[in-house]
Amino acid sequence: MSAVEIEEAVSNLATQPFDRENFPFDFLEAYGNKATTIKRLRKGNSNKSKVAGGILQRSNIHLAVCDEGQVADTLQQLSDAPETAKQKAKFILATDGREIQAEDLTSGDTLACAYADLEEHFTFFFELAGISTVKEIRESAFDIKATSRLNKLYLELLRHNPDWATAERRTEMNHFMARLIFCFFAEDTSIFNGDNLFTDTVQKISDPDGGNVHEIMAECFRSMDTHFTKKNTEDIRVWARSFPYVNGELFSGSRECPRFTKIARAYLMHVGKLDWQQINPDIFGSMIQAVADEDERSSLGMHYTSVPNILKVLNPLFLDELREQLAAAGDNRRKLANLRRRIAHIRVFDPACGSGNFLVIAYKQLREIEFAVNQQRGEADRKSEIPLTNFRGIELKSFSAEVARLALIIAEYQCDVLYLGQKLALAEFLPLDSQNWITCGNALRIDWLSVCPPTGENVEMRGDDLFSKPTDQAEVEFENAGGETFICGNPPYLGARDQNNEQKSDLKELFINHVKNWKSLDYVSGWFIKAANYGMSTQSATAFVSTNSICQGIQVSILWPLIFGTAHQINFAHQSFKWANLASYNAGVTVIIAGISKRSTPLKRLFSIDENLETVERKCTEINAYLLAAQNVIVEKSSRPLSGQSVMTFGNTPIDGGNLLLSRHDRNELTLSADEQSKFIRRIYGSAEFIRGLVRYCLWIEDRHLEQAKAIPAINRRIEAVRTVRLKGGRTARAIAGESHRFQRMNAATSSTILVAAISSENRSYLPCGIVDQKSNTTNKNYALYDAPLWNLALIASRLHWVWIGTVCVRMRTDFSYSNTLGWNTFPLPTLTAKNKADLTTCAEEILIARERHFPATIADLYAPDKMPADLQRAHDRNDEVLERIYIGRRFKNDTERLETLFALYTEMTAN
Repeated sequence: MSAVEIEEAVSNLATQPFDRENFPFDFLEAYGNKATTIKRLRKGNSNKSKVAGGILQRSNIHLAVCDEGQVADTLQQLSDAPETAKQKAKFILATDGREIQAEDLTSGDTLACAYADLEEHFTFFFELAGISTVKEIRESAFDIKATSRLNKLYLELLRHNPDWATAERRTEMNHFMARLIFCFFAEDTSIFNGDNLFTDTVQKISDPDGGNVHEIMAECFRSMDTHFTKKNTEDIRVWARSFPYVNGELFSGSRECPRFTKIARAYLMHVGKLDWQQINPDIFGSMIQAVADEDERSSLGMHYTSVPNILKVLNPLFLDELREQLAAAGDNRRKLANLRRRIAHIRVFDPACGSGNFLVIAYKQLREIEFAVNQQRGEADRKSEIPLTNFRGIELKSFSAEVARLALIIAEYQCDVLYLGQKLALAEFLPLDSQNWITCGNALRIDWLSVCPPTGENVEMRGDDLFSKPTDQAEVEFENAGGETFICGNPPYLGARDQNNEQKSDLKELFINHVKNWKSLDYVSGWFIKAANYGMSTQSATAFVSTNSICQGIQVSILWPLIFGTAHQINFAHQSFKWANLASYNAGVTVIIAGISKRSTPLKRLFSIDENLETVERKCTEINAYLLAAQNVIVEKSSRPLSGQSVMTFGNTPIDGGNLLLSRHDRNELTLSADEQSKFIRRIYGSAEFIRGLVRYCLWIEDRHLEQAKAIPAINRRIEAVRTVRLKGGRTARAIAGESHRFQRMNAATSSTILVAAISSENRSYLPCGIVDQKSNTTNKNYALYDAPLWNLALIASRLHWVWIGTVCVRMRTDFSYSNTLGWNTFPLPTLTAKNKADLTTCAEEILIARERHFPATIADLYAPDKMPADLQRAHDRNDEVLERIYIGRRFKNDTERLETLFALYTEMTAN
């Protein structure tokens, strides 16, 4: 369930008469428990509670319904009950139908409220629905409630105005919703004269069946687009004349409104009765844009970027420097004035701004610093000199662009109230500025210099206003002489396989004249290269959130030389971390933050997350494209091992339509003699067979045995089936159709083969590798070292190799995608003595022996996170110690030190 769905369910529960018997189950259902789960609890099958009237759901909640006046005592009973801790309950809750008390056993937070007010505290129990909350979400009950109400209204209007749901009128519909949001906010914050002016006017003047609501609204909108000196001459209806002149072109253009039903009118009243003073532009924009986005509506309210995550970008990009300048200024009025002047000229530009989260947070943070300056100068009531037009964005979706501008307008008003007081805030608010500083269009096609021109130039391109028609260029008349531009945001990631034709075309336009293999790039790469090109003409610095894949594998060698070629360098970075706010809906994409600029800083800032999930900062002289404190070297593919390790090849590719590969049943159906099985059948391993212990066989027919094999009808049918498949295939398949008894490659060992899986999970502490005998073969799902010395296995099974592969090889989403040319051949290895090799051979043997002790456990079993047998872990620890002492004479402190040492050695190896 989404946050909005939970809010609706809890609100319905709180407004219904209290049902003592069913409350526990209705409550659990409101937080997404399935009917089968609740059925088991009702029957008592899964209820672990021993408290009277109690229901205990393992790893979730212990709740009880009690007699009137006994809530506090019952909550204490739930807390003291041994089964609460034993069953790992996250919450306890007690209610008598009049009062509710609850406690979050993880955080220690408590809740006490009237039963009827439960709907106001629905976010308290979000984790019951599997939603890992952040502080801002738990405190955003109003934003979720408002989104829920608006969503109901939106869907009801579209249901009875189907023409407004068409692509031709979608922009008009979204613009109508933006007008409503403004009216609701304005009537609850004294921007309109009189409380609930808009809601009350519609309620009093319109018909109960909603038939004329659209006409009433249109007249209200007309009044807000009419200067107060003309309201009489324009023949504005008397009941609409109280609305102020808003301007800002928010109410200009067409004022046609969708027609309302009785239900839609009721929904409108429900929305209007909320207290819109509580709106939080940090989060509301993300939620409300989902109302108008069919793709996002299923997870309504879930697309939220937390303020702490946004500040991971903004603080090192420019806010930390401003705060340091503020602290250094002390009481020096001249220095404080210079800082204030600098702040007033800073432009923040988000070229993938969505509903404006980054811009809103940046604006509020700059207002906070400006206010601190004014306070220190004894000018606390001084008006802000920071114009909203300095917070510019590009957004593809027109409604998101509207919401971004609206969120900034609301943020400005709220900051004025906070720092100047309600009276001055109101005096400054209306009429709105009609300038448009949020550009609607494709950021990879628009010239960013037209949105944020070089310092000192005006933007004088005018056109239709944003609030009535999208524009593909900026429309701001504001000089920003002497200022800086800070580019930031969270652009769309989209790996190469996830891009549609238009997105591929966007990247082609940017990269085709510079690199050949641009098709391997993630979509976010386009924003980085646009920012670097923009920085060549402006005084700017950039920081984007991105999937970590642009700093791994082949993408590094494609993208980063282009960026560095523009004289940009990485001044700060945040190494990989999970960008997850609501884990139920976003399992947590692994991201990085990279801050680039032409302005060099003596010490770079490198952030990471430690084992305690705390952010750690390091200062270093250089940050390379892999986001390491190391020289800026880029690992290139190598056709041979650079450090003396054995040759690794790709496994054998069948190209057979499944005819050369056999299940156990297929093998038995061939009814071969023992001699024939020995000649023609071999055990074969793909990555699944190797890791999970699955059994599979193959036809392995050497040329010298071909005629004998074809004499067996069952085998000959399979050979002919392979021929047919290959003749219908591509060029490679057709080229080997004449050898349809063979795999594309026929590599085999005379003694043993070391295998490493081509694709494997990052959740394992070591790469899946091992050894098979000469009677077994491998598919192209594994890499193979045929008849290689066993010390090679010790290298592959090491933590050192794990971190190298995880950094320099391509990722398949979060999984490791092994590469012999990019990962194995480039693996930096000191010169190994005979003793070194002997010691590593012993380590590899100990690992294999430890695995054998747990037969028939598979690699998947043995290397499952937190489940590795102690003796196997000791064998790996011993292997790591022996290998790492060869490198530096001791164990490495952490993976960062491992990588930095490996990169230093790689730089030395490739220097010539």
